[in-house]
This record gives sequence, C-alpha cells and structure tokens, in this order.
Amino acid sequence: MESRDEKNFIMENKSIDLTLRIMLIAGLFAWCIMIILPFVIPVLWGVILAITLFPLYSKFLILFRGRRVLASSVTSGILLVILIVPSAWLISAVVEGTRLFIESIRSNTLKIPAPDPAVANWPVIGDPIYNVWLALTTNLEASIIKYSEQILKLSDRFFLALTNFASGLGMFLLSVIIAGIFMAGSGKSGKSISSFALRIGGKQGEEFIKIIILTVRNVAKGILGVAFMQFMLLGAAFVLAKIPFAGLWAVIVLLLAIVQLPSGIVGIPVMIYLFTTREPLPAVLWSVLIVVLSLSDNILKPWLMGMGAPVPMIVIFLGAIGGMLMSGFLGLFTGAIILSLGYKLATMWMNGDIAETKAD
Repeated sequence: MESRDEKNFIMENKSIDLTLRIMLIAGLFAWCIMIILPFVIPVLWGVILAITLFPLYSKFLILFRGRRVLASSVTSGILLVILIVPSAWLISAVVEGTRLFIESIRSNTLKIPAPDPAVANWPVIGDPIYNVWLALTTNLEASIIKYSEQILKLSDRFFLALTNFASGLGMFLLSVIIAGIFMAGSGKSGKSISSFALRIGGKQGEEFIKIIILTVRNVAKGILGVAFMQFMLLGAAFVLAKIPFAGLWAVIVLLLAIVQLPSGIVGIPVMIYLFTTREPLPAVLWSVLIVVLSLSDNILKPWLMGMGAPVPMIVIFLGAIGGMLMSGFLGLFTGAIILSLGYKLATMWMNGDIAETKAD
C-alpha cells in the first residue's frame, strides 16, 4: 500500500501537471488571439457584410445554377462598384475643390460674395457671422492672417479626417473580399454556426441566430443604407446646384447621418448660401429639394429598421446608438445585437415566470 507521503507526492505532481497544462493552453490561446487580433475588425465587418448581402447572393446563386464562387464574386463586385465609384467621385471633388481654392488664393482671385444685411438680424449667431463674413469679403488677406490659427487647426482636422477615410476605405475593401469568401463557403459556415448555437443556447440557439441576422440586416438598411442614400442624393444636389466644396459637404452629411444627427445641420448653411448668391426662384427650388432629402430619413429609418424585426425597433435603435458611442462605428452592429439578445432573454425569462405562475 502507498504511504500518505507517497499519495501527497502523487497529488502534488498531478496538480503541477494540470497547472502546467492549463498554463500552456492559456498561453497558446492568448498567442492565437494576438496573431489574429489585427484581422478581427475586417473579419467582423466581413461577417456583417456577408449577412447583409446574403439575400442578394442567394438570388445570384439561383441565377448561376448553384455556382457559389461566381455568385459571391458578382455580389462582392457589385458592392465594390457601389463603394468605389462614389468614393472616387468624392475624393476627386474634394481634391479639385481644394486645388481651386489654393490657386485662387495664390492668384488673388478668390471672391467671396458680400453677406445680406438681413444676416445680422438673425438671433444669437447673426451678428458674429455677419462681421466675420463681411471681413472676409472686404479684406481677405487680413482676415486670413487674423484667423490663421483657427484655419490651420481646421485644415489639420480636415486632412486627418481624409486620411482616416482613406484607411477606412482600404479596410472596408478587405472586408468585402472576406465577405465574398464567407458567402462562397456559406454551406459549411451555416452548419458550423448552427452547431455552435445549439451548443451554447440549446433549443433557443437557432432563434438567437435569427435575431442576430435580422438585427444586422435592419441596422445595415436603417442606418447605413439611409445614410449612404442621403450622402448620394444630397451630394448630387450640391454638385448640380454648384455649391462650393460639394464633396466635403456630402462627407459631412454621411458622417452626421451615421451618428444619427440631422443632415439639416449641413442643409442650413447651404440654403443660406443659395439665398445669398442666387435668384429667389432657383434658391427656393433647391432649398425645397434639400429640405425634403434631409428629412427623408425620418420616414425611411423607422420603416427599414422595424421591417420584420424580432424585437421592437426602439431596442435596435438604442442598441446601435449606444454601441457606437461605446465602441465606435462597429458598435452600431454589436450594440444592436447585444441589446436585442438581452431583450429577448429578458422576455423569455419573464414569460417563463408567467407560465410557471399559471401552472401553479
């Protein structure tokens, strides 16, 4: 028989072996996370895009008689065209506007229209805006020197935003490619996700997967889709109305729409410019169009976000906004998903309590 000391020795060896194994597994797991960490955001965006585009991919799959690679390539190609063409137009408009602005300053040909005296009568902001505007029209060089510090800060922010936009565009292009790979292998991916959901959520796992899919699609349509639509339509209106720096105004519209601020913040100064520099009739017509396009999200957003939603639209909306405030742009989706799942779990728990009460 083994003595007590021998048993203690064996137990200590087993404890040491178990601890070393756990440390090795944890170290390996942490190492894997560190390796894959740079690709987490593109992969997550790839998953989001694949979920959003899957209905279109399914139609192409039927059209191309089950050729998955061809269907996913066409779907990804359409998204790339939709993404690249407006982005190229936007960047070219911003670059061209900046070039003309710099050339006009160098050649001393920059002309700023004089402000309407009625601007000074606007409440609160009228007087300072009128004074700055008048100073720019009467003595541009002195005004630039006077406000040089503010102009430099604004320029730095502008070029930083442009750089971030370019890097974000590159990351998004990579995500589109990843989404295409996911769609091409959707059969195996679907089975793996279903097995994982069944393992984690039991009988409710499939329902949770449906909630995630519908939430992602509703957020994509209701927030990003509407934002992109306003960006395109208002940007086109600014270009056709020959508004200076139309591309820059369009970018601001896109950013405001994504963070759920009214695009009328851009529309107001544009309409002021129109009424200051144009005849009354064209100014009114362009202003009416800008107002209609700026307010269109109030109708489209609730309709698209609530379409077939498994949870109330307000839950998705609050989750998207709260997630964005906490986690940035990706939080639009992760926040909506987490809050939707939390709401569903709370509803199931409360319904379970009600059912138990009725059974008693």
